[in-house]
Amino acid sequence: MKTRSLASVALGAAVILGTAGCGAITPQATTIDFSPSDGVNVAVPDDAPVQILNALLVKNDGEADANFVAALVNDSDSDQTVTLSWDGGSAAIDVPADSVASYGADDSALLLTNISAAPGATEEIVFQAGATEGVAQGIQVFDTELAHLSTLAPEPAPTTDADESADDDAADEEQTADDEAAADEAEH
Repeated sequence: MKTRSLASVALGAAVILGTAGCGAITPQATTIDFSPSDGVNVAVPDDAPVQILNALLVKNDGEADANFVAALVNDSDSDQTVTLSWDGGSAAIDVPADSVASYGADDSALLLTNISAAPGATEEIVFQAGATEGVAQGIQVFDTELAHLSTLAPEPAPTTDADESADDDAADEEQTADDEAAADEAEH
């Protein structure tokens, strides 16, 4: 009877170890850091006073200006300034102490000028906060095709009446030249 009990315990232990052993050496997916949204979480140093979360750029195709959309988390007990630098310029964002500041929507739009990346590409931006070293991160550029981003692109530069009349004058001159060339050909 002891032998039968011992065999049952040994078999049970073998089954448990056999089925759970894979989990002991396999990485758990829930422990892997990732950005679960359209934007990217900027990999700032651990001692950085501000975290930059879900950062992305929204722009109209063919335009140079983009709206910076992100949440900036300041866990420190003092106001911080985050500096953004890219090939076409730079910007500074003030983040109040112990706060989460969301930028990009409604009244909090943050316009970045001279963004060379087209929608679908990434723009490399260097983020620097406090005394920490700056961190370069490729930030995805989106257009307004996605419904939830459709209202976040900067307004296109307005066309003035002078621009429109200059375009109309140029078109009229081109049409007149075409008409005169056709008349000359008809005479010959």
